[in-house]
Amino acid sequence: MAFEQEIELIRAKIDQYKKEGKTMFAGSSFQTHSIPMLHILSQIDKTIPIYFLNTGYLFPQTIEYKDEIANLFGLTVIDQKSSTPRNMQKDSNGRLLFTSDPDFCCHLNKIVPMEPILHSYAIWINGVRADQNANRAKMKEEQQTPQGAMRYHPMLQWTKQMIWNYIKVNNIPHHPLDAQGYTSIGCEPCTRKIDSSQMGDERMARWFGLNKTECGLHTELIK
Repeated sequence: MAFEQEIELIRAKIDQYKKEGKTMFAGSSFQTHSIPMLHILSQIDKTIPIYFLNTGYLFPQTIEYKDEIANLFGLTVIDQKSSTPRNMQKDSNGRLLFTSDPDFCCHLNKIVPMEPILHSYAIWINGVRADQNANRAKMKEEQQTPQGAMRYHPMLQWTKQMIWNYIKVNNIPHHPLDAQGYTSIGCEPCTRKIDSSQMGDERMARWFGLNKTECGLHTELIK
C-alpha cells in the first residue's frame, strides 16, 4: 500500500500518546494540501477532534469543503471562533483590522481562540511541513507551546509532491478554489491568486505585498 510506512509511523506516535494518557486534538485550515493528515487520522482514530478556526472572513467554499471532508471521513470537526465580534474588529479610524493591522486581526481570530484549546489538551496534531517556508523549515517533529501542550508535526518531512501524490492515490476531493488558481487559501481579504511567473513558496498567495508570511499560530504558539 502506498504511504504505508509513513502512516504506520504516525499511528505508532499516536498509540504512544494514548498509552501515556495524553489527550489529543488536531487543527486544520481545510485547504486541499492539509487533508492527507486528516485522512490518515481518520484511519487511525476518528474520535480525535478536529478544531477549525472560523475567522468569519473565510471563503464560503472553504466552509463547504470542510463540511464535505468531515462527512466523507467521519470526523468530528469543531468550529472555534473569536469572542470579539467582527463589528468590533476595527482600528481607531473605523477601518477593519485586516486592512490596517493584519497581525492584530490574526491575533484576535487565530491566536486568542486557540489558546484555551491548548490549555485543555496535551497534544496538538498539526500539519505544518518544512518545505512550506523558512520558518517551518526550522521546526521539529515535537515542540512545546507556551501553554504547556506539545505540538506534534506528523507531516513535517512530507514534501509537496508527496502530499499531492497521496491526494491522487486516495482520490481525495480538492478544495473548490484550487481550480481557480489559488495555491494557499486563508481569509478572503488576505488571499489572492498567484500566477506561475510570480510563484515562489506556496504561501506567497497570503498577505501578498506585506512582510508577513504567518498568522502567528506557528510563531507565537511555539517555543
